[in-house]
Amino acid sequence: MGTPDFATPSLEALHNSKHEVVGVITAPDRPAGRGRQERPSAVKVKATELGLNILQPDKLKNPEFISELEALNADLFVVVAFRMLPEIVWSMPTEGCINLHASLLPDLRGAAPINWAILYGYKKTGISTFFIEKEIDTGHVINRKEVLIAANDNVGTLHDELMAAGSELLLETVDNIANGEANGVPQNELATGNERPAPKLFKPDGELDWNLPAEKVLNKIRGLSPYPAAWTTMVKDDGNKTLKIFSATKSGEQEFAAGEVRIVGIGKLLIGTGSVPIDILEVQLEGKRRMDTGQFLMGMQNKGKWRISK
Repeated sequence: MGTPDFATPSLEALHNSKHEVVGVITAPDRPAGRGRQERPSAVKVKATELGLNILQPDKLKNPEFISELEALNADLFVVVAFRMLPEIVWSMPTEGCINLHASLLPDLRGAAPINWAILYGYKKTGISTFFIEKEIDTGHVINRKEVLIAANDNVGTLHDELMAAGSELLLETVDNIANGEANGVPQNELATGNERPAPKLFKPDGELDWNLPAEKVLNKIRGLSPYPAAWTTMVKDDGNKTLKIFSATKSGEQEFAAGEVRIVGIGKLLIGTGSVPIDILEVQLEGKRRMDTGQFLMGMQNKGKWRISK
């Protein structure tokens, strides 16, 4: 059971293993793109390529879907980046229902663990498999694997690392369950007392506070790049516009006021923070395409004065 790209390597790993994938459950096709044409999920595309049986329920408690699910006679349900399951579903298989979560549980429970690992400034995170129970992300942990976070990682690169590590760990977990060796550990036994939540992110969460130290500003940029993207408000005489920032680095320039904008030489954009200024590398102005800072500044020539909202 899964929907986005994150789940496709796991599906392929299980399909190529000794285990039999008797069904793939994914979201219904949804309108997407400028033409709003219906598009299949990444998991449906992969399942179709692999010739697998696909179910796309709109409602998971629908009696017709429940009957179809029971008819698959699966021993185990495997969930990767899907939606919250009702008990009638997760309690169905004899060997249980397991989930792959992109953190070292019980840390970073919630909908956005990859983003929050970087937002919190973590140097490492990981991947976990656990048995699904009634409360979300609380079931007994079966396996965990650490993944280091590099200083230049953003959500996109960390997502791909965790996706690859997750498919390997998931197959190991399914093998363990098949061999009767999956001894789940209660999460309270793994807790350190330093656990943090990883709730869903909304647009207001991405607004940059230039009064914070450079490291925290950069963590937010990295932790929201490429999606949903950190942003600030560009204040101009002809109105305010949102400026998304996808990448930046600490500058060697001397400190100046938080939120102050300086253009240095050709194509270099600096913004002050609560500590050292940062060098903005890639942006997207509201209504425009994503571009490097040099291109952005060329487009802003002769457009009048502007500043960044603190």
